[in-house]
Amino acid sequence: MMRDRIEEGGESEESAVLVVDDDQDVRVALSSLFRSAGLAAESFASAEELLAHGIPDRPTCIVLDVHLHGASGLDLQATLNRAGRHASIVFISGRGDVPMTVAAMKAGAVNFIAKPFRDQDLLDAVDEALQRDRAQREAEAQSRQLRDHFDTLTGREQEVMQLAARGLMNKQIADDLGISEATVKIYRGHAMRKMQARTFAELVIMAQSLGLVQDDAG
Repeated sequence: MMRDRIEEGGESEESAVLVVDDDQDVRVALSSLFRSAGLAAESFASAEELLAHGIPDRPTCIVLDVHLHGASGLDLQATLNRAGRHASIVFISGRGDVPMTVAAMKAGAVNFIAKPFRDQDLLDAVDEALQRDRAQREAEAQSRQLRDHFDTLTGREQEVMQLAARGLMNKQIADDLGISEATVKIYRGHAMRKMQARTFAELVIMAQSLGLVQDDAG
C-alpha cells in the first residue's frame, strides 16, 4: 500500500502526526515510534499522496523528508503555505545542507533533523510542533470569535469603539460624530457588552487585535 496507516494512540482526538517519506522502511520505523509514544499518525509515500489525503482539522505535525519522488519536501511546504493550510513541519533528511535548512526554517519549519537521528530528538521536535500548531489554532479561533463579536456591533457602535480605543474622551467623540455625550456613553456601553470586554483596557486590546488602532508597543 502507498499509505501505511498507523494505529491510533492516546492523543488521537487531539493531534495528528503525518509522516511523508518515500522509503517504506523509514515509514514503518516511524510508525512504530509514534505508536509507542501514544501518537495518532498516518504515513504517506509522496507529497502528492498527502495533498490528496488532506490535512486534518486538528493540531498536526508533518514529519517530512526533504528528498521525495515527485515534489520535494520544500515544494510541499511551499504549497501548504500558499494555501494557508495548518500544520507544523519537522523536516528529516539524510542529505541536508545549510542553505536547504535555512530555506526550510525561514518558510516556517519547526525543526530540521539530519538522519540518522535519536528517537527522542524527533519525538521532542514533534511535541514542539504540535504545541505550536495547537497554539496557532487557538489564537486564530480567538481572532475569529473577536471578529464575530465586532460584527454584531452597529456601525455607530463600531465608530465609538474605535474612537474611544484611540484615546478620545466621550466629549471629543460626541463632537466628532455630532451626537450627545450621553449617547456616546450608551454606544460605548453597548460595545463593551457585545465585545464581552470586562474593562475598557480589554476593549482597547481588542481594538488593537482587530487592527482598528495602532499598538504603540509594536
